[in-house]
Amino acid sequence: MSGRLSDRWWLANSWEPAVFGLLAVAPLIIPEFAGGLGGQFTTVMILGVAALGLNVMVGFTGLLHLGIAAFLGIGGMTLAILTVPTNPLEIGFLPAVLASVGVTAAVGLFLGAPTLRLRGDYLAVVTLVFGEVVRALLCNLEQITGGMQGLGPVPPPGAGVIVGGVDLGRSFIVDARWFYYLALAVLGAVVLLLRGIERSALGRAWIAVREDALAAATLGISVTRVRLSAFAIAAAIAGLAGSLSVASLGTTGDPNAFGFNRSVAILCAVILGGLGSIPGTLVGVAILFGFDIVVIPWADGWLQQLQPPTWRTEPLSLGSWRLALVGVALIVMMRFRPEGLVPSRRLAAELHEARQ
Repeated sequence: MSGRLSDRWWLANSWEPAVFGLLAVAPLIIPEFAGGLGGQFTTVMILGVAALGLNVMVGFTGLLHLGIAAFLGIGGMTLAILTVPTNPLEIGFLPAVLASVGVTAAVGLFLGAPTLRLRGDYLAVVTLVFGEVVRALLCNLEQITGGMQGLGPVPPPGAGVIVGGVDLGRSFIVDARWFYYLALAVLGAVVLLLRGIERSALGRAWIAVREDALAAATLGISVTRVRLSAFAIAAAIAGLAGSLSVASLGTTGDPNAFGFNRSVAILCAVILGGLGSIPGTLVGVAILFGFDIVVIPWADGWLQQLQPPTWRTEPLSLGSWRLALVGVALIVMMRFRPEGLVPSRRLAAELHEARQ
């Protein structure tokens, strides 16, 4: 009964359902979503899924993870290996996604088991090295991963399936809205999943371990199991994001895209929005990656149109300044609002007490 009341309270008092509703309606009234704009929003939502996975580690459990992009690469590569026509396996999209989630969860456990006693900088170094090892393997195992060229073409969801005279695979290729709605549905499902876990005994155990592992252990909480569950769930969600990313692009692409820079960018989005906060993570991703992927290309095109054609100088470009702009924004945020834009109440209170 209390769970139902909690769900009703969330639906009535959270802005997330309204935002998801707006995102669901937008492609129906804005034609550009069928093309490049839809692809840009799809990329942002997929990165939102990955950021939610990282928030399980950094926000809920308090474990600094600098290799989350490696799990995107593992999940995407698993999907590609299982679906590309050049490989003998060539299973369907949904079984391949489930396999990607299972493989990344297993790798997460493999990474978490020997690092359970590490905290802070030591864990950060281990996860950073793990991410670079995965990136190097993806680059050099050319017979399996395709090396720097990647694997492809990756068949779209529904390839070869015809429903009501509609070829689903072709629809995913010619109309970006199909992938857009798939990414939106997955993002919504992950949000609901993490909302449920956050209110469960496991979610409360994550927070207890984050605040004081020794005190949690004295209360009968298995710190080892709690941290391993965080490693596995975070990796599984990131693997899901990676499989969607590869499917939407149709290729695994350059493995360097799953390196340290991408991990740090996702971590910055989580910090910007608010550690331990699901809506905060979504806000951080919307601001950081939405600015980089959606706003900057639009602004650069607009500035180029404003520039007189007689000018012989290079056109004005925000793209070359985006890292500086993001850096300044993060510095200002850490100075004046270190808890993030939409922090969890508990973590905001902890930071407030620490400053006092």
